[in-house]
Amino acid sequence: MRIDLFDFELPEERIALRPAHPRDSARLLRVDERGNLSDHTVTDLPSLLRPGDALVFNDTRVIPAQLEGFRRRETPMGEAVSRISATLHMRIGEDCWKAFVRPAKRISPGDRVSFGSMSETCMIGALDATVMDRGEGGEATLKFDFSGPDLDSAIAASGHIPLPPYIASRRPEDARDRTDYQTVYARREGAVAAPTAGLHFTDELLEKVEKAGIERYFVTLHVGAGTFLPVKADDTEDHVMHAEIGEVDARTADALNAVKARGGRIVCVGTTSLRLLETASDEEGRLQPWHGATDIFITPGYRFRCVDILMTNFHLPRSTLFMLVCAFSGIETMREAYRHAIENGYRFYSYGDAGLLFRRENP
Repeated sequence: MRIDLFDFELPEERIALRPAHPRDSARLLRVDERGNLSDHTVTDLPSLLRPGDALVFNDTRVIPAQLEGFRRRETPMGEAVSRISATLHMRIGEDCWKAFVRPAKRISPGDRVSFGSMSETCMIGALDATVMDRGEGGEATLKFDFSGPDLDSAIAASGHIPLPPYIASRRPEDARDRTDYQTVYARREGAVAAPTAGLHFTDELLEKVEKAGIERYFVTLHVGAGTFLPVKADDTEDHVMHAEIGEVDARTADALNAVKARGGRIVCVGTTSLRLLETASDEEGRLQPWHGATDIFITPGYRFRCVDILMTNFHLPRSTLFMLVCAFSGIETMREAYRHAIENGYRFYSYGDAGLLFRRENP
């Protein structure tokens, strides 16, 4: 499909630079199976679902994956030094990460990189790495001098929260983001972007969900920096998704299959949990235990096998996430929903408001 089918105009003032406070006071636009729209707040969520439904959360935890440093290279004239920025996006070993490096033209295999300022060290020493290879789109493989928990500690000491570009271009990251850009139930470290629909949940709201008879389950998909990359192709056929590491354990798969078998609905909190469940489900819609890298790319025409309802934020035009919600609820329905949201003052993107989308059988 043509990418321009998923374009729309968004006034700049609709981009949220901070989350709602408290989190669950954010607005929630309900979009039912027939495309009908109604305005709510996130605190209304328990009343918009049924006892026996199951909410599925992504429990990944955002790490401070934005690193600033210097490339060092030996030349006949001595050591050459250039400033670079690296955003880690996928761990591929105890001491190796895939990263997007800027400017990529300044690095080559074999180069050494020191993160932090030239005079700065982290709490367990300097955070140094070797460039192992350089791929397309600024991607490179970095092999660090530390590994395992030592590397995790060094990244935590040297890194910054990688705010989405539409926020970072308008204000710097600060101490509040370390809390704001993390779900209250995050526990498994590895993401470089938050599963943003989950940012709306508070401990109080989770208690209300439980009291309403709605079950809660957790899966893990470590969101990568590829989620921020624009779609540069003109057609969906030509777009390449970056893979992300995820897991659905056997206990969760069995429990969600039981929910479906007794007539309950699976409600994914965020596109990350939806993409993971759709990856882990078979042709009949039964979930299987699954672990690995998924690069599933969902566009209109995709037949959803598992997920019934999706809670998700409002996404960028021409983005893979906007394509996904159009596949879930229909292109025209989502165009109308986004027009309604813009005209009625909803806040967009990572720190913005949310929609509750009910799957259409033939969107």
